[in-house]
Amino acid sequence: MLKLENLTVLRGECPVVDHVSAQVAPGELIGLIGPNGAGKTSLLRGAMGLLSHRGDSSLSALDPMARARAAAWLPQAREIAWGLSVADLVALGRLPHGRDQATRGAAAVEEALRRMGLDTYRDRAATQLSGGEQARVLIARALAQESPLILADEPIAGLDPAAQIATMQVFSAHAQAGGAVVTSLHDLGLAARHCTRLWVMDRGRLVADGPPGEVLTETLLAQVFHIRAHFKITSEGAVFQPLSTLGI
Repeated sequence: MLKLENLTVLRGECPVVDHVSAQVAPGELIGLIGPNGAGKTSLLRGAMGLLSHRGDSSLSALDPMARARAAAWLPQAREIAWGLSVADLVALGRLPHGRDQATRGAAAVEEALRRMGLDTYRDRAATQLSGGEQARVLIARALAQESPLILADEPIAGLDPAAQIATMQVFSAHAQAGGAVVTSLHDLGLAARHCTRLWVMDRGRLVADGPPGEVLTETLLAQVFHIRAHFKITSEGAVFQPLSTLGI
């Protein structure tokens, strides 16, 4: 669904994404993790063709409409400028499909509202909702797009714990249905519990790529995140517990 080969994004002469090569396959929920300034947002934006880059991205090579049908983009910024109803805002996700799928579009919008728990909000002005509610509306818009791949930049930041878990479950269901998701996030516990695979960025480089149990080692947590933590896989899932900081 996505192939990156030596993707490099420069800020001046400084590479904020440095020769990243990786692939995304159907069924994967990939957590993009790393400290602030590691290059996570630049990697996602470069992969979508929203930033000038060197190297190759299979998405950025597509024309804009084909790209939108292949991948839904959920940026970190959550700006809703117009006072549209929640339902009308979510319906904007259908624009890449044109007017020839009106019936399917209505069903997709209803399904997205339901999955994000927004059924009772459908007629409310999106600009009158709380910040967390607006975030859920924008996630619903991405779901209504029905693109097989979702690239989401910190989509659960600012959500309450229940909404964070529910969103990760929605992403997991999308992957299990044959789609794929790449999402940046800072909660390593949620990443360990819900993601099938982790990409770890540090200083612009992809320094680890694999299942959470193989990636979240004591050494990596110390070197990249400067923390000491306890991580294990149990019969009930992954358990991640930060214990102390090692300084920066």
